[in-house]
Amino acid sequence: MKNGMVECSVCHSRLVSPTSRTVSRAYDNHKIRVSSKHRALNVFLVVGDCILVGLQPVLVYMSKVDGKFNFSPVSVNFLTEMAKVLFAVVMLLFQARHQKVGEKPILSLSTFVQAARNNVLLAVPAFLYAINNYLKFIMQLYFNPATVKMLSNLKVLVIAVLLKMIMKRRFSIIQWEALALLLIGISVNQLRSLPEGSAALGLPVTTGAYIYTLIFVTIPSLASVYNEYALKSQYETSIYLQNLFLYGYGAIFNFLAILGIAIFKGPSSFDILQGHSKATMLLIFNNAAQGILSSFFFKYADTILKKYSSTVATIFTGIASAALFGHILTMNFLLGISIVFISMHQFFSPLSKVRDEQQNGKLELVNAPDDHHRAKDSFLNMAAGANEEVKNTHPSP
Repeated sequence: MKNGMVECSVCHSRLVSPTSRTVSRAYDNHKIRVSSKHRALNVFLVVGDCILVGLQPVLVYMSKVDGKFNFSPVSVNFLTEMAKVLFAVVMLLFQARHQKVGEKPILSLSTFVQAARNNVLLAVPAFLYAINNYLKFIMQLYFNPATVKMLSNLKVLVIAVLLKMIMKRRFSIIQWEALALLLIGISVNQLRSLPEGSAALGLPVTTGAYIYTLIFVTIPSLASVYNEYALKSQYETSIYLQNLFLYGYGAIFNFLAILGIAIFKGPSSFDILQGHSKATMLLIFNNAAQGILSSFFFKYADTILKKYSSTVATIFTGIASAALFGHILTMNFLLGISIVFISMHQFFSPLSKVRDEQQNGKLELVNAPDDHHRAKDSFLNMAAGANEEVKNTHPSP
């Protein structure tokens, strides 16, 4: 650093010493300059996410027998993580075979050890996801599939707050209003959604359902934000190598849960394939594909985009549950969906974007003729999430 400026070691651009506000602005600028190829990737991610997320609660519902699960939900989560680990290994082998001459071998021991040290923070979201995956099954005991999807949309507001606190992400007043409108749409759908006269775990169903809803919303929101930060802070590491660590941690946590259940319930509960059917196999495949797709969202797109795309899946879930299981699409559901789509349009409207401030924290680029390098550096600055990370990415001359 010299005279309050930081020089990039790649393109030699000179930057004003970045603050958290400057880092957040770099992310906004990057989103404006995304290429058509990147936009196509975003479209593919959204469409794929809508299909997979929409199918997930339907497959969970199909897996129930007489309103109960004949299998251990933890076993499904463990098999899902193992399927994702296998996918990551296959893709790493494929990527290694197509490396260019002179590139650092991606499968070398030194690369693996260094990447493992740099990505140790992925253990945190892996642990949170292990808890969340179990909660998905619990929620199905209280709500029908369409309602579960609507409840999960509450995560958008929690994620927005966490992004602002942890990653210093900026949102305009219009975008905050859009998120509030989203909550209104969810509330409209939830009117009279809880069955009367039922109970679970010794609590009235309303009390138990709201407790699980609070946990169901908070834990995955924290996991998503932390996962995005961990993946983007090590942006140069292969996403498949990062996924190998993330899914490996997840498999370990779920296996420990299986051991704990076996200790309390006996060795017979250690059979991870007990009670599984074709529906559960489809569920495992769907969950694995959904998790893999989510990692691309967190590293190359945005957590808010991921949650809003999941919201679109609500329509598919509602129609599918009505066609397959006879659930009625109430007027509350239709009105709630309409409000949700208005919220989405308002949030992503060009008029709602945060405008760059011309005063403190302004990002200045000097002697940076290469637009590609500028876009890459601004994205790396955003990914760091703090001044110290930016300094590591751009060492002083």
